[in-house]
Amino acid sequence: MTPPVVQSLREQIREHLVEGIVSGRWKPGERIVERRIAVELEVSQTPVREALRELEALRLIESSPNKGVRVRELSAADLEEIYPVRAGLEQIAAELAVPRLAGDVSALRPHVEALYEADRRGDGEAQVRHTVAFHRELVRAAGNSVLLHTWEGLGIEVWTALSIRWLGTVQQSYAEEHEAVMAAIQRCDPNIGLLVKEHVLGCAPAPRD
Repeated sequence: MTPPVVQSLREQIREHLVEGIVSGRWKPGERIVERRIAVELEVSQTPVREALRELEALRLIESSPNKGVRVRELSAADLEEIYPVRAGLEQIAAELAVPRLAGDVSALRPHVEALYEADRRGDGEAQVRHTVAFHRELVRAAGNSVLLHTWEGLGIEVWTALSIRWLGTVQQSYAEEHEAVMAAIQRCDPNIGLLVKEHVLGCAPAPRD
């Protein structure tokens, strides 16, 4: 039995801050005060500072000596830069994962089923969550911790959610396409790397008409 994952204090604070940015509590350009967060969460400023550094690495916030820490303004260019990098990483991940999985797609199937259900309900949040979870499982299956860490560092789920809120983009679930990717993995398709790369580039959030 797999032991439960225990989050560190820094990770809990990071999630709190990300949730606040995604929900709109802190809007683009708005200042996030380290001391205020520490008081609110009843923690010292050290883990808050560490969590803020992580968010800065994700390009969600920016800091300057005179202005402090503020939420970054998100632009379409930010997404345009992320998706080709993500596609390249997932191409490598798929090529490494297929021989390791040997046709076992049991970790991917629940997310495909959940995507069909989310599409049926028109649940945008679930579409984002399960789309990202599907791809996370694929990258994890590659068995390369550096690759997984680099992929996680792109902050896919956060950026997708923010793009919907701030840029008015439309998250397209493509449940059928995810099922096709899963089927290709199951049959150990020799072209899986290119298939996944094209799939990721095709799933980039599109501007709303």
